Amino acid sequence: MRSQDIAIVGILLAVGAIARFFAAIFIPGPIVPNFIIIFYCLAIMLIIPRFREALGIGIVAGIISALITHSIFPPANLISEPIGALVCLGVFVSIRKRFIVAPAVSTLIATIASGVTFVLVVMAIVMVAPTLLYKEFTYESLSAFFATMFIMIVVPTAILNTIVAQILYIPAARVLSRGKR
Repeated sequence: MRSQDIAIVGILLAVGAIARFFAAIFIPGPIVPNFIIIFYCLAIMLIIPRFREALGIGIVAGIISALITHSIFPPANLISEPIGALVCLGVFVSIRKRFIVAPAVSTLIATIASGVTFVLVVMAIVMVAPTLLYKEFTYESLSAFFATMFIMIVVPTAILNTIVAQILYIPAARVLSRGKR
């Protein structure tokens, strides 16, 4: 990855972290745009890194997310964000030349992949592991938890992320194309 690309990724992740931090303060509910996902998706879509580089972007995003989130189990971000970054790269590379809304679609699918991964990790570590010891959770309660988290948090967040990423992609791409002339 070129030093210019590293700078772009660093700046976008920093902006995403700051925006997420302020969103967590000023919008106390669980449904807010996840600016870290938005901005790492923008970084990936603008520089189109290799697989390992996208994984690295996701790992850094996961560390940042784990540090500033108000979620139920912050370490789950260390798994969910790299998954989201890789999904974003794969989707964007495969559809960018065919659809004008490729940034929106890529961010939507990446957010859903990250969110589902997050919920599954939370279920496995926070709910299933104690169940093995105490038999507190049933299949029905786990299904209800997953459905509630997916419908009430992951989907609305994905929709907000999709809108914001599509709006930001066009001016960001224009700014970067000016620097290449």
